[in-house]
Amino acid sequence: MTNTRTPPARTEGPEARPAEDAPRPAARDRGTRLLATLFLAPTIVGIVVFTVVPIVGSVVLSLFHWNVIDSPRFAGGSNYGAVFGDETVLVSFRNTLVFMVLAVALQLLVALALALTLNGRMPLWLRSVFRSAFFFPLVLSAASISVVMKYLFNQDFGVVNWLLGFVGIAPVPWLTSENAAMVTVVLVYVWQQFGFSFLLFVGGLNNIPKEIHEAAALDGATGLRKHLSVTLPLLSPTLLVASVVGIINALQVFEQPYVLTNGGPGDSTRTVVMVIYETAFEQLRFGEASAVGVLLFVLIMAVTALQFRLSRRFVHYQ
Repeated sequence: MTNTRTPPARTEGPEARPAEDAPRPAARDRGTRLLATLFLAPTIVGIVVFTVVPIVGSVVLSLFHWNVIDSPRFAGGSNYGAVFGDETVLVSFRNTLVFMVLAVALQLLVALALALTLNGRMPLWLRSVFRSAFFFPLVLSAASISVVMKYLFNQDFGVVNWLLGFVGIAPVPWLTSENAAMVTVVLVYVWQQFGFSFLLFVGGLNNIPKEIHEAAALDGATGLRKHLSVTLPLLSPTLLVASVVGIINALQVFEQPYVLTNGGPGDSTRTVVMVIYETAFEQLRFGEASAVGVLLFVLIMAVTALQFRLSRRFVHYQ
């Protein structure tokens, strides 16, 4: 007689659940993407609302004549023709390019020299004091700094000419001479802006391994030779970032020349952004002002693209 056994009853428990009840990888991926989208949404909305929409609106507005009072009238490319035929606009572009070259070169040179100095042997507390002092002007309002500097550089009662008088130098017309006015605007701008580049260079120098400098010293590279052959090549990515940001900011300079000289004497310190402001809000020619803004945007993009193109030869990554 065959003894048949009844199979034991199957117990139910967490370990006995079907495999399909477990979370699927595809569901987890969808949840992760959804969470990432929710976190990125405020930034994306901000970029679209405050960057993309104004750019598109400026391009569209540059094709119309509009003075706020009357209805916009389609103008085609006539606004651009008027811009290229306006001597003041052309002079402002020339002034802006000259200012950019002088200001960015001086800003990077001063910031790099100070960063190299502070990176040497110095007590930590003193190094922190200098870093804070150099960065402090950057957090101040450019307009308020320009108002103070306007009094300091005044030809008749300014402190700068008063100090120069002690060494027998005649009063300099800092704000009323065409050549001196541009130099003054550059000095005031660099004094406020170099702190940003300075901090970038300090961070870049701290990321250079000390072993490389020690090996260079063993090979006989010291002083200026060491900085030219070792420090600058390793610091080239930081130099690229500092120069890109510096050029973009310099091409958009407005507060310093507007407060210090109001674009004068003549048009010697009038910049592109000043022309945009005057054309739009003083002359109510918003179409032409938008056309100038579009041209400035194209110039900034072209210069930035050229910098990244040239960086392939001169920037060395570790």
